[in-house]
Amino acid sequence: MITALLLFWLSIVGIQLIYIFFVYTKTAFYRHPDRNYAVLSYNSADYYSESDDQQGVTVIVCARNELANLKELLPLLNNQDYPTFEILVMDDRSTDGTYAYLENDIPELSRVRAIRIDKEHQHVTPKKYALTIAIKKARYPTVLLTDADCRPASLNWLTEMTEPLIFGSKDITIGFSPYEYYPGLLNLLIRSETLFTAIQYFSLALSGRPYMGVGRNMAYRTDLFFANKGFYTHMNVVGGDDDLFINEVATRSNTFVCLAPDTFVWSKPKTTWAEWRQQKRRHLNVGKYYKTGNKVRLGLLTGSHVLSWAMALVVGLLVVVHALHWYSFSSDEWLLLLVSTGAFILRQLAFWVIVGRISHRLAHTVHWSFIPFMDLLMAVYYGLAGLKTLFNRRKKQIYWR
Repeated sequence: MITALLLFWLSIVGIQLIYIFFVYTKTAFYRHPDRNYAVLSYNSADYYSESDDQQGVTVIVCARNELANLKELLPLLNNQDYPTFEILVMDDRSTDGTYAYLENDIPELSRVRAIRIDKEHQHVTPKKYALTIAIKKARYPTVLLTDADCRPASLNWLTEMTEPLIFGSKDITIGFSPYEYYPGLLNLLIRSETLFTAIQYFSLALSGRPYMGVGRNMAYRTDLFFANKGFYTHMNVVGGDDDLFINEVATRSNTFVCLAPDTFVWSKPKTTWAEWRQQKRRHLNVGKYYKTGNKVRLGLLTGSHVLSWAMALVVGLLVVVHALHWYSFSSDEWLLLLVSTGAFILRQLAFWVIVGRISHRLAHTVHWSFIPFMDLLMAVYYGLAGLKTLFNRRKKQIYWR
């Protein structure tokens, strides 16, 4: 029994080492490919034709009661350094004065236009309905998505996120959206989960297995959306307007990963545990609709992460019990215990180095000194989330986003 337990622990740690050394390193050491389409200057007539709407971009912001955020965000979007683009704001039944502001108070924001949604539709969730209408009404064939509570890191955000689509051969660009720093455990948990999720979807995409993006920072061609019939297969699923859509349409060849700091979009995190739990319930509800291969890969990744720590605790208790009762391990058991423990220590060090490097390049999301604690924190989080998903069968209330 002890041998079987140690072999199981060793195999679990082995899976983790495979992911860390052969998947996570794709993001840790990723270099953007040379982009020949970006060599010329925007001032060159050979590079851009003002009359060519095929190179235009529609930035879409879906908002409900986000007046304060829109007042900050829209000027930042309006000033993006790109020749031809529009900003399309979808006002979904707002009651805080958003519509009046969009109609009367933004004459200096020449690129902004707005569409008002006055009612909810039963056949589709509100966010997906708003996005669908926005994409249908978009003037340009490339759309760039963000949220009202987001802030692009630079005026080059639009340019760098859409270059691979407009001047390259890609259909999708997935970017990074870090959360702002606040003191406290909740904020650390949010930033840790954001970093770890980004490591997963970036690394798997760079390994040829793209499965998701985040709607706070993502671009794609509208013809890809229409060819896939939009959100048809998951219209009534709460959430998924970003990851479920990408899960369906992303391939090895059509997806570009953008890790340039100028393309980061900073987001405001939840500040109460209740708000955060509501957000997580929505996200956990979406994962079960992923493709089977994606669920298997993610299951192995998160399951081995949780079990590597759980088995370390079990083995540690086993050693303590043996020491207290003067039991002895056989020579083979001692050897296997040393090998398993060594592999676990190697896994901890490799995780610290590789994830620390990724965190450094992704806006220092989590300070390197907190990476070991984040490692354990995420193991506990995923373990509890998995148990909650397994046993919670209550009907969820539908929220806007």
